[in-house]
Amino acid sequence: MNPPERITVLGFGSWGAAIACHLYQQGYSVTAWHKFPEEIGDIRNSGYHNLLPELKIPPELPLTDDLDTAVSGCTMLVVAVPSHIVRILFSDLKHSLPDPILVVNLAKGIENDSLLTMSQVIEEVAGVPAESVVTLYGPSHAEEVSQGMPTTIVASSTSLEQATRVQRVFSSPRLRVYTNPDILGAELGGSLKNVIAIAAGICDGIGFGDNTKAALLTRGITEITRLGVTMGAAMETFYGLSGIGDLIATCLSRHSRNRYVGEEIGKGRQLQDILGGMKMVAEGVKSTKSAWQLSRKYQVDMPITQAVYQVLFEGKDPHQAVEELMTRDLTEEKPY
Repeated sequence: MNPPERITVLGFGSWGAAIACHLYQQGYSVTAWHKFPEEIGDIRNSGYHNLLPELKIPPELPLTDDLDTAVSGCTMLVVAVPSHIVRILFSDLKHSLPDPILVVNLAKGIENDSLLTMSQVIEEVAGVPAESVVTLYGPSHAEEVSQGMPTTIVASSTSLEQATRVQRVFSSPRLRVYTNPDILGAELGGSLKNVIAIAAGICDGIGFGDNTKAALLTRGITEITRLGVTMGAAMETFYGLSGIGDLIATCLSRHSRNRYVGEEIGKGRQLQDILGGMKMVAEGVKSTKSAWQLSRKYQVDMPITQAVYQVLFEGKDPHQAVEELMTRDLTEEKPY
């Protein structure tokens, strides 16, 4: 019989807090690390998280801002920090990680310039073997998970044994976990859908309707799939929870930070002003640069991604970008 899990959650933003509390309520030994000690104090004083006002934080759940204390003795390390922090975090951790350790990655994004997925960053920086990393993606807004709304996600890893281990630990009557061996496809789908969500928000901000949104989601998953298959991922993955499932949730939900960014841009606001007023990170902004870089590296046609890149980083007018998408050369519809 395996020893009981000792779980450390790195990052106590909305998703990290929701998952830490979920695992704690499942009866596991959980410690959470949060970078900001003053926010830990606020949480302890109020009993609630400022980003999840309906989530009661158990007073017995250990919270610390000390990394070494957080990871000491853990058997499972859950990564719930913004994607651009992952390399920095594991550079600090690489000499203090327990051995063996199973890393469960929740961070969504493709690293700029290196174009590595988050599991690849963790493997490169910390020397964690690929079979000891599981990525957990899918349509899972923290606001809904924290309220116990039924949610399904997918645990992806090159190791079925480790993916099944994560499936067993995270699953509950309100959170159903599937397994998938295609971690590359899962990470590409779960990260690049944020780019399409920005495009969806732009359409909302401009005032377009359901026809536009339906077309955008359909053509968006097509170009994500086209890139993923070219990179060696399985086509089927993009039509699962970490692909079209996550895309639907992120493009349609009022909880979506990336859709919100796009909506504000569609209304005429500037990107830096929007980001400056947000409490949480919109991963799609950085992922747009990576997606554009990947499309050029692999010579894959990704017109929606290119349009979002031009709007965010080259100052293109959103109306012009939409017109150019609609007036491209006519062609046949292909599955990817």
